[in-house]
Amino acid sequence: MRNFFPLAVALLATPAAAQEHPDPARLKASVEKLVRFGTRHTLSDPDNPTRGIGAARRWFGAELSRIGDACDCIEVANIANTFTNARAPNGVEVVDVLGFQRGTDPKRVVIVMGHIDSRVTDVMNATADAPGANDDASGVALVLEAARILSKEKFAATIVYAALSGEEQGLFGGQLLAQTAKEKGWTVSAVLNNDIVGNTIGQSGARVADRVRVFSEGIRESEGIEAQLARRADGGEDDGPSRALAKAIDGVAGTLPGGLDVFLVRRPDRFGRGGDHSPFLKLGYPAVRFTVGVENYDQQHQDLRTQGGKTFGDTVDKMDFAYLAKVTAINVATIRRLARAPAAPESVTLAGALATDTTVKWPAVPGATGYRIHWRRADAQDWTDHRDVQGTEAVLKGVIVDDTFVGVSALAADGSESLVTFGGRR
Repeated sequence: MRNFFPLAVALLATPAAAQEHPDPARLKASVEKLVRFGTRHTLSDPDNPTRGIGAARRWFGAELSRIGDACDCIEVANIANTFTNARAPNGVEVVDVLGFQRGTDPKRVVIVMGHIDSRVTDVMNATADAPGANDDASGVALVLEAARILSKEKFAATIVYAALSGEEQGLFGGQLLAQTAKEKGWTVSAVLNNDIVGNTIGQSGARVADRVRVFSEGIRESEGIEAQLARRADGGEDDGPSRALAKAIDGVAGTLPGGLDVFLVRRPDRFGRGGDHSPFLKLGYPAVRFTVGVENYDQQHQDLRTQGGKTFGDTVDKMDFAYLAKVTAINVATIRRLARAPAAPESVTLAGALATDTTVKWPAVPGATGYRIHWRRADAQDWTDHRDVQGTEAVLKGVIVDDTFVGVSALAADGSESLVTFGGRR
């Protein structure tokens, strides 16, 4: 393992012809390896060399190190803390395994992650076999495949590849990484949480292989009541940073031949549930969750058994690795865009009340070579028009602010675009 903060590397775009595609066979091999650890329960023996969460974490770290050694570009480090709650009454040391592919801006990060822990029906059962193939070896395998592909390229932002622990016991790993981001002063451009991303047969037996769900909040959970009211007054309920990230993912997915439709679910997670991106939302970072188009609940959090002619359990044979490769491709393309781009503008201010033109202003973004002003009619969900500019102020002639939403993104020299920051009176 190398140093936590190595030197930055130079920005160098990779031609599209040289870009690799995710390999279903490699994804399957990673999932099968994780399943062979027996259980990856957070409370399982961390020191056993072949079984349990410790062995699984060490394997993941070794795989990242192997990828990093090939490119001399990924530094592996563990972060850890002790957590206690009803599902960990005696306290448990939670360890997140991270790989840092340092960019020219080592403090700005794009995070792609999955959780390495697994469970069965009884959340406190740390000894029974809990294969956790889809939940969430699929997400961890995706992270490794993304690292393998993107390690061959150079970026402006630092990419963080993360396998988190303690998700099933209380989102511990997400809390640990989010708090680390805050303490280290990282500028978080995006958090892509991949949790249950590898099956296509649902509870009813129907197959859904043409889409992936992306969950995102609109108004930031971290915003106080005054900020929420201001966003409401500006009409920005559907354009908070996490929703902007989800829309960007949708746009990226639309450029991938033979890919998946991104089903934008306008809530932070599945109804009444949460995931490891939730702690990032509490701190105000743009974060989304990827999850399959249809879930099979007989394959989640279940003891391995056959009952009434029905098989229960989260096993490899119930997964679709061609589908997982397509979800991986969306993650890779999104990371590639956002890690090459500058950060999003911190704020965008509009003026134009009682006027037929709209004036747009924003602070300069380090590393930006230009900016893109987006706008749309106020009854539309997606941006319909844009104009590229060089300065940090522009006038949209004939655009009436009462009837129009406006946002601004930052551009890199190769045209890579940041997330869009929604404009208001702030």
